Amino acid sequence: MTHLWVRAEQRANEDRVGLTPEGAKALIDAGLRVTVEESSVRVIGIEGYRDAGCEIAPENAWPDAPRDAIIFGLKELPEDGTPLPHRHIMFGHAFKGQHSGRTLLERFKAGGGTLYDLEYLVDENGRRVAAFGYWAGFAGAAVTLKAWAAQQHDKLCEPVGVYKNKDALLNELRAELDATKTARPDAIVIGALGRVGTGASDLMEAMGITVTKWDLAETAHGGPFHEILDHNLFINCILAGPQTPVFVPRDALTADRKLTAIGDVACDPDSDYNPVPVYDRATNWDAPALRVADDPVLDVMAIDNLPSMLPLESSLDYAGQLLPSLLTLTDLKTGVWARAEATFNTHMKDI
Repeated sequence: MTHLWVRAEQRANEDRVGLTPEGAKALIDAGLRVTVEESSVRVIGIEGYRDAGCEIAPENAWPDAPRDAIIFGLKELPEDGTPLPHRHIMFGHAFKGQHSGRTLLERFKAGGGTLYDLEYLVDENGRRVAAFGYWAGFAGAAVTLKAWAAQQHDKLCEPVGVYKNKDALLNELRAELDATKTARPDAIVIGALGRVGTGASDLMEAMGITVTKWDLAETAHGGPFHEILDHNLFINCILAGPQTPVFVPRDALTADRKLTAIGDVACDPDSDYNPVPVYDRATNWDAPALRVADDPVLDVMAIDNLPSMLPLESSLDYAGQLLPSLLTLTDLKTGVWARAEATFNTHMKDI
């Protein structure tokens, strides 16, 4: 019997989950065994999983799970260097040259486990089967706007936190923008036709902001992209890869520009393909914006777990997208899981 073990998230400010109680019941009805760890932060309470028929385990008990269990979480594991003997479903951030990613893969090599990276669960056409993209773009645009609003008061963006729902975020943000007593900024979103870009554009438009929407057609010439510097805000929604051009080069820091705030929702600062190389580290909830230039000012927002600001909406959305693939876990030799394992094995050749 295929055994799926849903672990508690151990990263700060991570309240999301990739499986709802309704989804768990569907898996159990399909013949899977489902264990869900207790969690002090998960946005969906444990009782729903218990009522659905799941086995309940203590928080963070997954290292002692049966060896044949498939451990399912979202964000990274504790960086304790221990070997990883299980099969894991999670966002590994390990296949694009990230420096911390090599350490993770070395742990899998030492333990003999396998990583089914959620970012690389794709259908036969190479399209991702599930993504948090919309809510990442929505929240990322909101925090970038918060950074811009703070600039109007000669301040850096203040800490952010979890919101009960999107309306609570919108109401707070609208009040902050109104308090600047200045005209709304304008923005350019690159990757506007994708899930991330759609979320970013929707947030901006909900705040009454004019958005220039670019996608592949507008960036195909490879740059330079002087138009980005002519907007107050730039939201990058393009996942970095070998073919991704540089959107904001380092010389933009001293260039004549209108741009004062960048939201790098894709957030790959330690990748060799970073299209926004004016910064070199992710930001976080306590310090959402990194100031990279003072004259004129330029702040970068690069939080890598943005959807957790809206954990309920993002969890329900993502879990619904992922469930059809989880229902195929009984056959790991074909479909999305076989493709994900092949991707893992390809990158393990260099470890």
